[in-house]
Amino acid sequence: MKTENPLKILDVSGPFREPREPVFSYDYAVQRVNWPLPYAARVKVSIADELEVVRSKVLGPVSGTPGQQLLIAKLLSRKIADEKLRIAQEEGLVGERQDTLVPPFTGPYQHLFPKLESWVSRESASLRAEVKSQAGV
Repeated sequence: MKTENPLKILDVSGPFREPREPVFSYDYAVQRVNWPLPYAARVKVSIADELEVVRSKVLGPVSGTPGQQLLIAKLLSRKIADEKLRIAQEEGLVGERQDTLVPPFTGPYQHLFPKLESWVSRESASLRAEVKSQAGV
């Protein structure tokens, strides 16, 4: 679902570790031109089902120091969250003027995971280069 009134990201904070879920989450302040105020969108990235899958597709069996692994997780989870917000917008999940939650693309939302995989395939070279420049791996 394409929109003529695109979503504008005003601010992003995170990653946050959810206390009872194996996910990282990012909080976005989003606004459209016709919305009087910005609204919140929380995007959850499953560590095992999304982050690790993307990490293995982009980097393969890469090791590094704990600090490098932390940088890689932070960088990739943010990239995944940004893409998931874009996919959610395309799918009409961020269409209303209300706070929104974009859950992991598992379970009832697993039909959206192929779109994330397609993005990983297209962007793996640039993601790999960014990880190498930021984390040195």
